[in-house]
Amino acid sequence: MSITEEILQMIKQYDRIIIHRHMRPDPDALGSQCGLAEILRATFPEKTIYQVGGPVEGLSFLAEMDEIADECYQGALVIVTDTANSPRISDERYTLGDKLIKIDHHPNDDPYGDLLWVDTKASSCSEIIADLAFSENLVVTKNAARLLYGGIVGDTGRFLYPATTAHTLQVAAKLLDYGFDASKLNRTLDQISLDVAKLSGYLYQNLQIDEHGAGFVVLDQAILKKYGIKDSDTAALVPLPGTIDVVLAWAVFVEQPEGYYRVRLRSKGPVINEVAKRYHGGGHPLASGANAKDQVMCQAIYQEIQKLCAEYQKQH
Repeated sequence: MSITEEILQMIKQYDRIIIHRHMRPDPDALGSQCGLAEILRATFPEKTIYQVGGPVEGLSFLAEMDEIADECYQGALVIVTDTANSPRISDERYTLGDKLIKIDHHPNDDPYGDLLWVDTKASSCSEIIADLAFSENLVVTKNAARLLYGGIVGDTGRFLYPATTAHTLQVAAKLLDYGFDASKLNRTLDQISLDVAKLSGYLYQNLQIDEHGAGFVVLDQAILKKYGIKDSDTAALVPLPGTIDVVLAWAVFVEQPEGYYRVRLRSKGPVINEVAKRYHGGGHPLASGANAKDQVMCQAIYQEIQKLCAEYQKQH
């Protein structure tokens, strides 16, 4: 029995299904979670399907969350999408269900759940959900297609990143056949506020780059307040250093109100997720996140990125 058949068999056994994703959702987290919810609602109208996980932080144009009582988890199937590590699952009640399925595309460092489907070759978790729907002939609605396409576009950087495969493009093309307004969705995903645009100018001017292409910038609380920006708004800034020709890998350190730093790591070649794992994080080989308790730890992370870039340049 294939993994898609196993998942479908478990889904069929439950009348109530609750779908979670990771904290601080990105388009793929919401796309995979809510795309799956839409597909299951259309395929099994007799079942009750919930999507949960708290605030969607500026992505309400994709989907909103359901608010449910603890009792809903009794005898329910819980599915978690796009979440590598169990501490990152949004809404801790995911443990209250009868069974747990993990569907993800990150390295499987935390194999939680009763049934797991982890495909690290997939561009996104939304691509995996689309594969599930197409392989098992589930009902894909126009909105489900919009959500899954948005997730794929988000996690591939509009098909820019190396995780984009021929299969990714085939899936995206198939989703486009459902007739949602892809141009409008792409524009909305790409849109930034005037405040974020102004902060991007600060980022470019203050980005430090060494001779090997290792870059970093610090966005502290004073800067965020000056530009009227919240941490959730800074996601749009993370790819910007990569548009510079001499930048090979980079870190964006965003100070949190509590005083620690959220660390976003990106790369055009050097593998950076092992660095992220050493600093309370993880992720993909070329796109990861971590945490640093202070500026000293931020510098330690940047020094590791510098070493990786220097080694990478020697080998290439």
